[in-house]
Amino acid sequence: MKITEYVKSRERDRIGGKLYATISCNADATEERALDLRAMIEKAAAGLSDEDALEAVELFKPWVVGAAYRVTERVRYGGKLYRCEQAHTSQSGWEPDAAPALWTEVSVEEWPEWRQPTGAQDAYNTGDKVRHNDRHWVSAVDANTWEPGVYGWEEEQ
Repeated sequence: MKITEYVKSRERDRIGGKLYATISCNADATEERALDLRAMIEKAAAGLSDEDALEAVELFKPWVVGAAYRVTERVRYGGKLYRCEQAHTSQSGWEPDAAPALWTEVSVEEWPEWRQPTGAQDAYNTGDKVRHNDRHWVSAVDANTWEPGVYGWEEEQ
C-alpha cells in the first residue's frame, strides 16, 4: 500500500493566519492506517505552544468520559482547548468547563478573567495576573484563593 504522509512537527504552514498540518493517503488506505495517522497528528500537536495550539484546536483529542488524563495534557471541549491540572479518569460531571479543579482553559491572554479557585491545586500564585470587575489585578501572595479587592491582590493601574 502506497501512502504519502506529510506532517510538519516543528515548521508549520500558515494560510490565512491558521496552522495547517497536511496528511494525504491514497484511496486504498485502511481505517487502521487512518487511526495511526490521527495518533501521529495528536502526538505532534502535544508539542505545540499554547499560542499555536489555540489556532489548531481541532488537532487535539476531544474530552470523553472514562479516559485517563495526565497533568498538562490538552483536550478540546465545546470548541475550546483545556489543560489538565490533576491526573484523573474522567467521569460525567467532570467536563472541562464544569471542573476547574481538574481543567484550566488554555489562554494566552495577559489578563484572563478571574475564576474562584476551588483549592490549592488551582490557587493563584505571586505575580499571576487577572481581570475582575473591569479592573486588572496582580496576586501579591502564593496560594491565593481570595477574590481580587478582598485580600492578597494589588490593583494594576
